[in-house]
Amino acid sequence: MNSSTAQRSQRNRRNRRNVALFGRFALVGASGVLVNLVVLVVVKKLGPDADLVFLDLPMTRFNVRWYHVFSTVAFVVAVLWNFQLNRVWAFSSTGKASWWKEFRPFFAVGLLGQVVGLALLTLLLHSHSPLALSTDVLDDSTGLRTRLYWGQLIVIAAVTPLSFVLHKLWTFSSVRTHRLRESGELT
Repeated sequence: MNSSTAQRSQRNRRNRRNVALFGRFALVGASGVLVNLVVLVVVKKLGPDADLVFLDLPMTRFNVRWYHVFSTVAFVVAVLWNFQLNRVWAFSSTGKASWWKEFRPFFAVGLLGQVVGLALLTLLLHSHSPLALSTDVLDDSTGLRTRLYWGQLIVIAAVTPLSFVLHKLWTFSSVRTHRLRESGELT
């Protein structure tokens, strides 16, 4: 086998591994979406009106609304869920690094996504935003017509690709590098 064929074969194996890895990551992510939405529904039902102000930001005309808090609580629960499943199953990193060593970058990536997501959620829910979800269709009269739930789904869909790339390149990279060294693919 010449070096060009060997390189092509190695690249094909790596591509198949990446597709399988993305598939597992997507399944974990789908379960995380369900966890996120269940938590969001519960905290919204238990909490005050989602549009009420939670905290005025000093010296600005901006504020944090309860929907930001609800989204963040759902994020924290879902990120713990996703991390553990990704660690055990998708990236198979259990035993390769300590839980905290991997959780810190995982949480940092998730937090970056949450900050971007909160900005997008604000644009989707703020009545004066050009991206505001329609209150004619999504009038909050039923669960399926609740703007916050649809906004949260849109946010999750928007930040997932960024999250995958950052987790693959940073969070679980030391585990992947260790595995490639063991298999002889990384010299």
